[in-house]
Amino acid sequence: MIEFQMPSLGADMEDGTLIEWKKKPGDVVKRGDIIAEVDTQKGLIEIEVFDEGTIAELLIQEGTKVPVGTKMALIQPSTIEAEKPIELHPIMEKISEPIIEEKTDTISIKASPLAKKMAQENHIDLSKIIGTGPDGAITKEDIDASIKQSETAETEKISTPSEAIRMAVAAAMSKSNREIPHYYLEKKIDMTKALAWLQEANKQRTVANRLLPVVLFIKAMAKSLKEVPDLNAVWENGLLQKTEINIGFVVSLRNGGIIVPAIPQSDTKNADEIMTALNDLIPRARALKLRSSELSSSTITLTNLGDAGADTVFGIIYPPQVAIVGLGNITEQPFAENGMLGIRSLANVTLAGDHRATDGLTGSRFLSSLDKNLQNPEAL
Repeated sequence: MIEFQMPSLGADMEDGTLIEWKKKPGDVVKRGDIIAEVDTQKGLIEIEVFDEGTIAELLIQEGTKVPVGTKMALIQPSTIEAEKPIELHPIMEKISEPIIEEKTDTISIKASPLAKKMAQENHIDLSKIIGTGPDGAITKEDIDASIKQSETAETEKISTPSEAIRMAVAAAMSKSNREIPHYYLEKKIDMTKALAWLQEANKQRTVANRLLPVVLFIKAMAKSLKEVPDLNAVWENGLLQKTEINIGFVVSLRNGGIIVPAIPQSDTKNADEIMTALNDLIPRARALKLRSSELSSSTITLTNLGDAGADTVFGIIYPPQVAIVGLGNITEQPFAENGMLGIRSLANVTLAGDHRATDGLTGSRFLSSLDKNLQNPEAL
């Protein structure tokens, strides 16, 4: 039996509140299906399932605050032998044959008289409570627990989403500064050829479909990570190199705070596909409508200040990743090349690396590769 657990959506997440199950026992699920909606500090997140099979049992009630790693559901794999019995939760094992009739419109729920009275006074739906009394009967203690849970949920709603996100980011950055020995590198990169290529490419596109400079930068990053793969990794009790290149893109929220969704398999997408991905991700990120995989799958992060931003940005690594790349504002500056002085479009690019995973030599190789790839935009 497969145990579906509350996923971690980043180092800043300790728990989430189950808002709604999107599947029920008996439903067949496949990889990528939405199994639940969970409220986190990053908003309401659609939680995906990454196994194939049949929902055997849902173990957590809607409205419950669930710590990361908690077993939430059991899934019978599609490849399991037919004769192997389904393991049931102890509560479900107590359900006798007559209780099956509760699926009809004439539901008869077992509850003590006091529990029924308390439920009525507090507008609690008994059908959504799992009883812990004899034969699964609902007791006073079950109602007390439900009331306390509701009060906790209401208290947590007092803070605004932006405040909650700021707290989440603060927790992650504090953890990063506390646990990760950072090293920093900076390189000035000539973006003149890349911008000229973009200008020509955009002549064939409508204004709505034009490419932004960050698209070529993401493509160059993905290509450089293939050449220097040690930076496409996470640190979890040791270095774990990732095969997929999923570049996380920092999105600033209108009311303050940031969120970092991933562009999956960035190395396999062309420039137009990356632009489409950004146009899809950024509005959903600002509306706090992202999927769990989009928040948990990044293998490296890019922070881009865009036009009129600071010339240089030094990022803080988002654990468990081992690197973050910063792209400052592209400005025209004097630049000497082959003994000649001219005006070029330059950007200060930085790398913050985890010294446990890599060193300055590895980081320098990555920045040199990034520079080389941006000088050949037609090959991206």
